[in-house]
Formats: sequence, structure tokens, C-alpha cells
Amino acid sequence: MLSKNFIHGEAETLWYDHWLKKGYFSSKPDNREAYTVVIPPPNVTGVLHMGHCLNNTIQDILVRRARMQGKNACWVPGTDHASIATEAKVVAMLRERGIAKSSISRDEFLKYAWEWKEKYGGIILQQLKKMGCGLDWDRTSFTMDPDYSRSVLQVFIDLYKKGYIYRGKRMINWDVRAKTALSDEEVIYKEVQSKLYHVQYKIDDDSNTYITIATVRPETILGDTAICVNPQDERYKHLHGKYAIVPLIGRRIPIIADDYVTMDFGTGALKVTPAHDMNDYQLGQKYKLEIVDTMNDDGTMSEAAQLFIGEDRLDVRKKIVPQLEAAGHLVKIEDYTNQVGFSERTDAVVEPRLSLQWWVSMKNISVPALEAVMNEGIHFHPAKFKNLYRHWMENIKDWCISRQLWWGHRIPAWYAPDGSFVVAISREEAFEQFKSDHVKVSIEEIRQDDDCLDTWFSSWLWPFEVFKGLSNPGNVEVKYYYPTNTLVTAPEIIFFWVARMIMAGYEYMGEKPFKDVYFTGIVRDKLGRKMSKSLGNSPDLLALIDQYGADAVRFGIMIASPAGNDILFDESALEQGRNFNNKIWNALKLVKMWEGRQAQATEDTAHNFALTWFENRLNQVKAEVNELMTQFRLSEALKTLYSLIWDDFCSWYLEWVKPGFEQPIDAVVYEKTVQYFEELVQLLHPFMPFITEEIYHQLKERTDDLCVKQYSKPADADALVLSEGQLLKQVISALRDARNKNQVKPKDSIQLHIQTTNKAGYEAIENILAKQVNAASVQYTADAVANSIVVAVEKDRFFIESEKQIDADALKTELLKDLEYQQKFLESVAKKLGNERFVQNAKPEVVELERKKQADALARIKTIEESLQHL
Repeated sequence: MLSKNFIHGEAETLWYDHWLKKGYFSSKPDNREAYTVVIPPPNVTGVLHMGHCLNNTIQDILVRRARMQGKNACWVPGTDHASIATEAKVVAMLRERGIAKSSISRDEFLKYAWEWKEKYGGIILQQLKKMGCGLDWDRTSFTMDPDYSRSVLQVFIDLYKKGYIYRGKRMINWDVRAKTALSDEEVIYKEVQSKLYHVQYKIDDDSNTYITIATVRPETILGDTAICVNPQDERYKHLHGKYAIVPLIGRRIPIIADDYVTMDFGTGALKVTPAHDMNDYQLGQKYKLEIVDTMNDDGTMSEAAQLFIGEDRLDVRKKIVPQLEAAGHLVKIEDYTNQVGFSERTDAVVEPRLSLQWWVSMKNISVPALEAVMNEGIHFHPAKFKNLYRHWMENIKDWCISRQLWWGHRIPAWYAPDGSFVVAISREEAFEQFKSDHVKVSIEEIRQDDDCLDTWFSSWLWPFEVFKGLSNPGNVEVKYYYPTNTLVTAPEIIFFWVARMIMAGYEYMGEKPFKDVYFTGIVRDKLGRKMSKSLGNSPDLLALIDQYGADAVRFGIMIASPAGNDILFDESALEQGRNFNNKIWNALKLVKMWEGRQAQATEDTAHNFALTWFENRLNQVKAEVNELMTQFRLSEALKTLYSLIWDDFCSWYLEWVKPGFEQPIDAVVYEKTVQYFEELVQLLHPFMPFITEEIYHQLKERTDDLCVKQYSKPADADALVLSEGQLLKQVISALRDARNKNQVKPKDSIQLHIQTTNKAGYEAIENILAKQVNAASVQYTADAVANSIVVAVEKDRFFIESEKQIDADALKTELLKDLEYQQKFLESVAKKLGNERFVQNAKPEVVELERKKQADALARIKTIEESLQHL
């Protein structure tokens, strides 16, 4: 006995466990075509949010569809160790236990980190099961698995030997909260309302002369080592070569002239702080300026600052202003809007800082990766992201790969007491290298680098190392599954991850890591704001699944998510998904009611219009969906299926074949209806797996499962049958509308007269038409029928005779209203066709469609005008 409604919770548990038990998600190399997707590894700290929902739903749709196409689908799960985020979680856990990180050794800290990872690290993967994601769980990878870790270190050593990795002191982005370096891509710039402080510096040896600078960071004044002006600026030419005195601390600094300074910004004079600004550092190098580092690694002022030692630099910003004012240095303060960098991981304000770090030289290694995308070896969807990618790759900077953290892959560099170092996989190998380099050192004296590698330095190996492509080169699996097929990711990590995976793929596999990249949009709330915990606008995804069901949530996120465009998330889309579930479930209940009411087959299937029409409509949509999926237009494919099932199948087809009250249904019609229903749920399955599998098994006894049922090839659709079906729907809608407006109740039968030049066409649909509009008879006429309701559809006219008295005035009003609408519509089409630029530039099929609209409108106007003459 079918339940009143689809009970999603029961179905989700039942079917996911069944699929796992059957091993449908497991993959082993065989003679089929492989379809491989590797999950963008979520942080080991992560829990599901709406962005994960979108990304993983898309992957699951693609993988399920590939499996049903007969491909050997392999979707690899796994997590990323996420150095910064995980270390922060572990530090917080230790703090709750009353333990400070600084009070324990590195090895002790790592024991706690692994404890945390084992307890919480797999939560997000378990949550993906709630969404129905068909991942090959036997293949779950982690970026700090032993083999994977060794490969990361081997890549570091290899790139170092090739001269691509070097150690150097350069300006970096510094996260004062995590106390680590960041790459440029890990800095998020936000528009901030700041203050612009105008501060005057006294000119040395001239008590009456000052030079004024403008700055948003007055706390950095304590590290100034020059003032720079434009050589062409007449205001300052007399100061070239002179010196100024830094306010409050009295440091004597030179006034230099360089084209770098813009004359029309601020005062045209720039304070130069080489230790705390990227561009100032370049000037400092050029003019050999002193470098005064006024900041500790936690963002507090160092002893070199001379003032406010040990105080946070943002607090100092507030405190230094009144002191500058009291000393007569503050000229004025202005409101100012500027872009400020924040750490992508901790949201702390990032500080530029001069630091000794490890770097990857990117120029040479990036060349094949740029060519692969620009030459369409790798396809971006949507293609607009190619330009963004090209711009970044053509202006690529060296990658800072060292992080001042304990959790992660420790840099395989080893130091002797004299400061010399070697790069090696182990202490023993390092000792051998020192010996061969004639460095006198004992093995006990060798010290390993304290830093860890940037997390992205491990995840860029993901597409091949999940198949042990480096740790076991040339193995059967990497040969079979690599390159992978489709990467689904967000545009914001196009540089962090996508570009670097392509580089690593060519460097270590000699081949691209994937064929297609599908970029999702960002999930935003109804106000257009990016969803975040801090804003409180990010819904609890698991609670939504519990409330609406996984299918409805998947539907809701996909129905409004064209590739690359942001999604304005609205819970009403989930309600629409739940309503869709109910619609399909009610259709199932209706069909199941007919199961025991079958009569011996009497229908000639070839002459049953409803069967013929829906079969052609189904084939038409199969072809459309295939095309849309090939183009990665998943949202449009879902909309197409939604319309086919809700409108064509549930609202039209089932009504057309429904037997009369307590009447049997023809066995052939029933059999065909079940077959169509099966094909519909098969098409929908990748999008909504649970309800479709449930319905597939409810329709009749099965020995197979929908999850692995192979698609049949669509036949060509008959355009004539499709147009007849469209006409039938138009006529039924128009006649029902006319009945309603004239208050002819549905139970009241009518006589229908049709005036048409296409009598043969209507005879094919006559039975359905009569049933749908409750016509006791259908006749064909050459003349108008007096005292009837007149309805015009395209070139044809329909006359409804009813026992009810016809209100001729009301009918005339309706026809005049329709005439006015058609005339305005005709004007708009004629205007478009009269535009030479439109006719010349639009696709031929678009112009042809407009011409058809024009012809149809003219025919309808003529029919309405003729109808009015008979009233």
C-alpha cells in the first residue's frame, strides 16, 4: 500500500544503504570507458554548507549520469589537511584543556592534532551521504596519508633540484592571528571605511620647513626610512637630496625622487616603510634604504618601533594620532574608502612583512598550463573564465609555499650549525649530502626546517596522487583513470588550485589532469550577500535535508544555478522541489490505481494519439537533455525535465489516457504508461536519486535498480505529431477558458463545432478533445454557429453550444480584448523584423521564429475579426 506522501527520510536511508551494499559506487579498472571525477577535497575541519551542496550535487549528477550511460564511473572522495584552519581548531581545543601551544613540543602538538583529526576529520564526508552522493568510499584519500605525504616531499625535492624552488627574503603577506605567511591568493580584499591622516615631517636643518604626507596606517610611521616625491613635482624640487625627521622618534631619513610617486594622490609625497609595504620594499631595494621591522609576528610592535612596544598595531593606530597631534605633526584627518587585505582563513587584517621564506619560481612551470586552456585542451564552462585565467597566468608571481605552522608537511630542508642547508627526504639522506658537500656536522646536530608547506602544495597533486600516480608510477589505476574527466569547483580557487593542478599534471604526468572544468557560482542570500556564519545568513543544510528531503534540496539548489553565475538562494525553491516530489508521487498513486483495472488490450497503439504524442515528446526531451548535459547546462536540463514531467506527463498525458469513473484501462495503454514513467524517473534520477529509485521499484516488481539502469538511445521525434500535440493543448486550454468565463460548469456537456481547413488533423485528436472539454459531440462546419461561444485558436474557430444562455456582450468584450493584445503583439514583432541590424545579426532560426510569430498573429487576428462579424 502506497503512503499518502513520499516519506523522504525512510527512502534516503533505505536506498543509500542498498546502493552501498550492491557496490554500485565502487569502481575497478575494466574494459569500459572510464568517467573520473575527484572531489575538491573539503577541509578536514569542514561541515556541509550550501556551497558544498551545490558543488557536490553537480558532481553527483554528472557521475550518476555517466554510470547510466554505461561508463565506469569513479568519484574519489577525500579531505585536505587544511594547515591554518586545523591548527587553529587544535589550538582552541588545547586552550579549553588549559594547555598553551607554546608550552608543549611539536611532537606533542601533532599527537593532539591527529587526535582531533580522527575525531572530527571525517564529518563532512559522512554528511555527503545524506545528500545521496555516490562516492567510491573505498578510495577515500587524505592529503597527509603516508604515501601522499611522501609524494609531496618528493615533489619539493624534485622542484628544488630543477631550480624551481628557492629560499629567499622577500615581502610576504602575514597573518598575525595564525602567525604564518600567506600567498597572494589567500588574501581577500574588502572595501573599508578608513581615515586618511595628513602628517607633517620637519625638514632637517630648517626649523620652519615641513613636508606633509598622507597615510591610512599612521602606526607604520615608526618604521619610515625615506620620503619619496615625483621628480617632476615643482612643489618639492627644492627638497631633493635633503633629509626629514620622523615624528615622535626623531629618525633622520632622506627625501628621494622617483617616478613611482603619483603627484595627484594625497599630498604627492610618500612615506617609505620598506619593512611594511610591498611597493615601499621595491623602492627600498632600489635606493638601498634602511629596513626597520617594527612588528612582531603576532602584530604587536617590536622594540625596533621604539614606542608602544608590545601593543597591537591596530590599537597603536588609535593611540599614535593624539600624540602626533600633541606634538604638532597632525595637519588634518579625512574620511577615506580603501581596499584592505584580510586573511582568507582567519579574517585577520593582513600585514605586508619582509620574511625569509621558501618560493616556487612559476614562470617556466606555468607555460604548458596556460597553453592547455587557451588551446582548448582543457575546456572551461562557462568559457568566460578563460580570460581571467589567462590574465593571471601571464602575470604570474612566484608562489610563497612555506607556512609557520606545525600541522602539515614539514619542509624537507636540513640545516647544519653553520647555517648551510641541504634538501632531502630524511635526516639520514641529509647527513650523507652534508658529507658529500664536505660540511663537518654530526647527524645529531642536523636540524630540520620548522616550517610546513602551504596546503595547496599538496592538493595540486590531487588528480593523480589519489591514484598513487607519483608514489607508484605507471600503476594500472592511474593509467586507467587519469586524466580525469570533469572538475567541479568554484571560481575563487581558479588560481589557488585549478591552475596549479594543471601545472602539476603536466610536470609530473606529462598530461592535463582533467578535460573539463565546471565553475559553479557563489551561493548568496536573497539580498545578494555571500552566505557566511558571521552574517548568520547561512542555513543549516542538514536541517533543510531533514525538513524537505535530499531530493528537494538538490532540486532547489540546481533549478537556479546556471554555470558560473551566482545563485540567490531562496528556501521557496526547496518548497518547489518538495511540491515536485508530491506531484510525481501523486502520479504514481494514480497509475497504481489502474494496475488492477486493466481490460484486455483493445487499443491499436499506432492510432492512440496520446501514446504516440508522448513517446515523441519523450524522445524530443531525451535529445534536448543530452545536448544540454553535453554543454554542462545542468540547470536548463533540470528545467526541461521538470516541464516534461509536471506539465506534459502529469497534467496532460495522464489526463488524456485516464479511464472514466470506475472504468477499466486498456492493458496496452497501462503498459505504455508504466514504461514512460520508468523512462521519466530514469532521466530525472541523477538530479533526484531517492524518489526516482523508490518510484521505479513501486511501479512493478524489479530484479534490477534504477541507479545502474542504462539509458536507451532516443529515437527521432516526429515534428508533425509534436505540433498536433501542441495544438491539442492550446485548443483544450482555450475551450476550458471560454467555458469558465461563460460560467459553463465542467460537468455540463456541450456540443462542439470546429471550423477548420485541417479536418484530418483534428480527427486524430477528436476523442481526447471531446473528453477533455466534456463535449457530447464534435462536428465540423463551414459556417458560423449562431448563439454559441466563439473561440479562435490560430486559423481555426470553435463554436461551443450549451444549454446555458450565451452572453453575447461578454463574449464580444473578450474577443475585442484578445484582438487588442494580438495587434500589439504583431506591432512588436513587426518592429523587430523591421530592424535591419536584428535581421542581419541574429541567427537564421531566431529570425525564422519571429516570422512564424508574425504569421500566426496575422492568422489569429483574421479569425477573431471574422468571429466578431457573427456576433
